[in-house]
Amino acid sequence: MRLSRYLAHGGISSRRGAEELIRDGRVTVAGEVVTDPARDVDEDSSVRFDGKQVRPVEQPVVIALNKPKGVVSTAKDTHDRPTVVTLIGAKRRLYPVGRLDADTTGLILLTDDGELANRLTHPRYGVPKTYRATVAKAPIKEEALERLRTGVELEDGMTAPAEAKRVAPDKIELIIREGKKRQVRRMLEEVGHPVKSLQRVAFGPLKLDLGEGAFRQLTKVEIERLRSTPGAFQQPKREAKRPPRKRR
Repeated sequence: MRLSRYLAHGGISSRRGAEELIRDGRVTVAGEVVTDPARDVDEDSSVRFDGKQVRPVEQPVVIALNKPKGVVSTAKDTHDRPTVVTLIGAKRRLYPVGRLDADTTGLILLTDDGELANRLTHPRYGVPKTYRATVAKAPIKEEALERLRTGVELEDGMTAPAEAKRVAPDKIELIIREGKKRQVRRMLEEVGHPVKSLQRVAFGPLKLDLGEGAFRQLTKVEIERLRSTPGAFQQPKREAKRPPRKRR
C-alpha cells in the first residue's frame, strides 16, 4: 500500500493531506524519514507520524462473488429482488464494483474502497473484463468476430475494440475494457448472435473460482494484483497542447 494511503487509512489526514505531511519529513518508516508518498508499506513497516505509531483503522475489504441469475447488482432494490449485498450478508457497508445484469451470472466484486472501485470500472483505465456467452444462430461467423474486434456501432455510440474468440460453435469469449449498459448482449445482438446465457469469468487478473452463489474475501496479495492491473492505475493520456499560432 502507498504510504500516503496508509496514513489516510490510519486516520491521520486525507490522502492528499498525507502527501504534504510526508514531504514535510514528519513520517518515518522503520526509523528513517521518508519523503516519498508512493513508498510501499504495510502493517509490519513500523510507520510513525510525529513519532507515534500509525496503524490503519480498518483495512478495505474486497469480496468476490459468483452472482446467480436473478440477483441484482445493487445495494438495495425497490422491487424486493435479492441483491448482491444481501446475498453476502456483510456487516460492513459494501458496494458492487460495476454491475451485472440480473440475467447475467458470474464474477462481481464488492468493496468499501471507493478509490479502487473507480479505478477498476472507469473506462479510461481500461481494466479488462472477460465474458463467456452461449448464443443463438450458431455457428458463430468469422465475420461477426471481426466486427467485435474492430468495434460495434450501438445506439449510444461505437464500442472500443474487443478481444473475441470462438470456443465452441455456439459459445464465444469476449474481453471488453469499458462498461456500457448491457454492452456484451447488445454487441452480440448487433453482430447477429443474440445471447442465450452470459457469464463473467474474469475481472482483471481475477478468475472465477467459486460455485454459484458462493463468495469469499480477497487476500492482500489478490487486492494488490488488482491495483497493479495494467491500465488500472495509469492516468489517461492527454493530447499535447498545440502552441498558439503567431499573428502575421
